[in-house]
Amino acid sequence: MARDDEETLSDEKLGPTGRPWPTLPPVRPPRSGSKHGLIIAMCNQKGGVGKTTTTINLGAALAETGRRVLLVDFDPQGSASVGLGVNPHTLERTIYNLLLSRTIDPVDVIVTTSVEGMDILPANIDLSAAELQLVSEVAREQTLKRVLDRLRGDYDMILIDCAPSLGLLTVNALTAADKVITPLECEFFALRGIALLTDTVNKVKDRLNPDLEMLGILGTMFDARTLHSREVLDRVVQAFGETVFHTVIRRTVKFPETTVAGEPITTYAPSSSGADQYRMLAREVLARCPDA
Repeated sequence: MARDDEETLSDEKLGPTGRPWPTLPPVRPPRSGSKHGLIIAMCNQKGGVGKTTTTINLGAALAETGRRVLLVDFDPQGSASVGLGVNPHTLERTIYNLLLSRTIDPVDVIVTTSVEGMDILPANIDLSAAELQLVSEVAREQTLKRVLDRLRGDYDMILIDCAPSLGLLTVNALTAADKVITPLECEFFALRGIALLTDTVNKVKDRLNPDLEMLGILGTMFDARTLHSREVLDRVVQAFGETVFHTVIRRTVKFPETTVAGEPITTYAPSSSGADQYRMLAREVLARCPDA
C-alpha cells in the first residue's frame, strides 16, 4: 500500500515540461561480451542551441555508468575538442583525415580525454574542406559511416556533434547514426527550424538510412523565470509529445566555465544542478535505448 502511495505521489509530480516525471528504471551496467556501439547524432542546423554542450556532458554522464563512450567532433569549429581541452591547431590528424583516407587507422586519431572511459575523434578547420572534396566521391553520404563501423566494436555509445548546417557533413552524420537527438533552445526562433530538420531526417531515413530514428528533442537554455521560455517549451511538447525528453537543461553560468576549464560539468562541478540534469538525461537515453 505504501508503495502505491509513493507511485501516486511520483505520478503527480510535474516536471518542467508540464508532464509527470516518468519512473525510470535503475541504470543497468553495460552489456557484457562484444560491443556494437549505438551511434547518436546531435543535430540541429541552428547554431548556439547546446549541441556541443550536450554531446560532451551527456557523453561524460554515460561514461559514469561504466560505458565506453566515443565523441565524434564533426563541426569544423572544433568546439567539442576545445571543450575537452584538446587544442585543434596542434593536431596532426583529425576526423578529416579519416574521411579522405582509408589507410589511416582511426585508433591513431582518437584522443583520450580526462574523463575515464570517454575518448574523442577531434576536428579542426580542415574539416570545412571535406564537404567540397567529398562531392565527387562515390557514396559520399556514407563516408563517416565507413569510419565509425570500424569503431563500433570498441564502444558502447558513439555521440556525433554535428555542424550547425544541413549540408553534406550533417547528412553523413545522419547516415551513420542509429538515433538523433535534437537540442532545442527554448526560444521562439529556434522553433522555426524544426520542420526543416525533421524533413531532412525523414529524407535521410527514406533514401539512405532506413533504421534512423528520432530519439528525442531536448529543451536547452531553459529559464523558468521567463514566460517566453515556458511558452516555447509548452509549444514543443504540444507539437512533439512524448518525443520531448522530460529532462530540460537550464541556463547556468557553469557551462561556459566548463569550456574554459576543458572538462565536462560532471567533473568540473559534479554536485551542480547542471551535472544532475545531464545524469538524468543519460538515464532517459538508456531507458529509451534498451540495447545500449
